[in-house]
Amino acid sequence: MSEEKENPRRRGVVILWSIIVLLLASNGVTIWLWKTGKNEIIKERIVKEQIIVERDNVQADLVTLKSDYEHLQVKDAAMQKEIDEKKARIDELIKEAKKHKGDAYVIAQLRKETETLRVIMKGFVRTIDSLNTLNINLATEKKKVLKQLDVEKEKQNVLIKEKDELKTTIAKGSVLSCFNVIAKAVSYKRGGKKESETTKAKKAEKIKVSFTLGENKIAKAGEKTVYIRIMTPDGKEMAKSYDDNYRFTFNKSSGYFAGKETLNYANVEITGVTYCEGQDEFVPGKYVVEVACDGVVIGSSSLKLD
Repeated sequence: MSEEKENPRRRGVVILWSIIVLLLASNGVTIWLWKTGKNEIIKERIVKEQIIVERDNVQADLVTLKSDYEHLQVKDAAMQKEIDEKKARIDELIKEAKKHKGDAYVIAQLRKETETLRVIMKGFVRTIDSLNTLNINLATEKKKVLKQLDVEKEKQNVLIKEKDELKTTIAKGSVLSCFNVIAKAVSYKRGGKKESETTKAKKAEKIKVSFTLGENKIAKAGEKTVYIRIMTPDGKEMAKSYDDNYRFTFNKSSGYFAGKETLNYANVEITGVTYCEGQDEFVPGKYVVEVACDGVVIGSSSLKLD
């Protein structure tokens, strides 16, 4: 009887302890789950904060990178177009960073593209430095070439000047000398076949001019036309006709000749004689006679008629 009472009592104790053990186990599990969940929340919050920090860093790097691109100065149109395209892309990435502040994948992609753009920017810098160096070298070479050209131009100018001076010297040296210029008035008798000298204006019919061309080895040999220009006492040029047939050039001027003679000049002394006449009768006074050849007056004389 006592044992039967004792068994229910034992069973109650066992059940009680079982309940206590279950409660303790349940509480332990609950505490473990709570701690685990709290840790996950903390980890998730930490990760999110890290993503935000990385987003801010990427965004700041993009802003700095854009500034670096803006400081690139180039003259090449094609390269400038590429730089402008990269700056526009950076603006797009900055907008993406603001839009996806919590997306780790997007932020990672933004970081990757930011680094790519930085590498490209460094490439631009190297290219620009190379171009600047090349331009400096070209500018230096250009100055050197221009200096050499100036030296050569100066040499050429000196040679041209010397050549001109030589031409002038040769031209002066090739001018024929003329001497023994003698002018006499003549008249004709017996049908105009016999001439005689006269000093009377009313008897004079022509002026006979004799001259001698001197020896000149520099002058060009060949036919030489010698022109006789005579100024009358009243200041007129004596000529049979005042048209182009009697016009000639001398000392960079033009005038009319009273007579001319063509001689075959062989660089040795040669004598010529020319008979000069005009339209009007001779008047008393002084007649000035000039001898010209190759466009230059080379001799002169005078004649006085009573």
